[in-house]
Amino acid sequence: MEIACRGGIGRTGTALAALAVLDGLAPPAAVAWVRDAYHPRAVETPWQRWWLRRVR
Repeated sequence: MEIACRGGIGRTGTALAALAVLDGLAPPAAVAWVRDAYHPRAVETPWQRWWLRRVR
C-alpha cells in the first residue's frame, strides 16, 4: 500500500496514524508511534489530531 501527499508529512502521517488506531492504538499513542517511526513532524495540525480521535 502507498500513502502519500504532496509534503509527505501531515496527511500521510495522519493516514498512517489512522491505520494504527484501527489496529488498536489509542490516538495519542498512534501519533507518537508515527512520529517516532516515520517523521518527527507527522500529524501536523490540531485538526488532524482531532480527526484521529474520531477514527473507529
